[in-house]
Amino acid sequence: MLDSHALVLQPLWDYLHQNHHDLLRSPLFPVVLSVTTYFVLVGIYTALDLLAPTWPSINRYRLHPDKPITWPNIWTTLGVTVYNHLFFIFPAAVAQWLWRPPTPLPPEAPSLWGFFLGILGCMVVFDFQYYLWHLLHHRVPWLYRTFHAIHHQYNQPFSLVTQYLSGWELFSVGFWATVDPILLRCHCLTTWGFMVFNVYVSTEDHCGYDFPWAMHNLVPFGLWGGAPKHDAHHQRPGTNFAPFFSHWDWLGGTNTVPTASGQSASEEPEDMEEKKD
Repeated sequence: MLDSHALVLQPLWDYLHQNHHDLLRSPLFPVVLSVTTYFVLVGIYTALDLLAPTWPSINRYRLHPDKPITWPNIWTTLGVTVYNHLFFIFPAAVAQWLWRPPTPLPPEAPSLWGFFLGILGCMVVFDFQYYLWHLLHHRVPWLYRTFHAIHHQYNQPFSLVTQYLSGWELFSVGFWATVDPILLRCHCLTTWGFMVFNVYVSTEDHCGYDFPWAMHNLVPFGLWGGAPKHDAHHQRPGTNFAPFFSHWDWLGGTNTVPTASGQSASEEPEDMEEKKD
């Protein structure tokens, strides 16, 4: 007899299989899914940023309520984001569409346990990869100046800073997000779930808000970094390198505990690079 958990996602998978078969098999679908998710989330957070100065019920959750997000901030970060999508993501998507075969769609859906375990596994692997990449690009001056410094031009991140990146950093993040589900042999539904969740938590990390429903407030024991810790990283760049979980920063001695003011009580001396206003 089949485990009841194995049947939970099957109706959804049957519906997608029967009604959106060609769309789901297209090599372009994961790209469209990720990009759409990102811009929807950024649009919501940007609307909150613009409303916050005159809407105290929103502004009270901002990590820096006395420093509103301005239109010049939005246009600058949006310009880099659009540039990266036009000159890096779009050509990569076209190449993938031309050279990669259509995605095979198995008739069976993943079990509910396999779906969530696969997403968790991809998050753990991605977290380790980016922690090492991030640490290296802060410790080696040439790597920092050449590739990562652009992301630290804002000491108080907001949602559009999520992809305010160099092309190399954007490529690295996209490469791991694409390859990790393949390495873990995830079902394609699990892969898409991981991509959406990855975009969600990445945007949440940079959003500049401490909402009660944010991941770091839902995951117990301080295991999740979240927006306050990533904000502290932008305040003190020698700390909090992991994108999602906290264990690598604990083990590496680079953990920083954010204070209520958005500043950080550090366990590590200041890094080699200078912060930019």
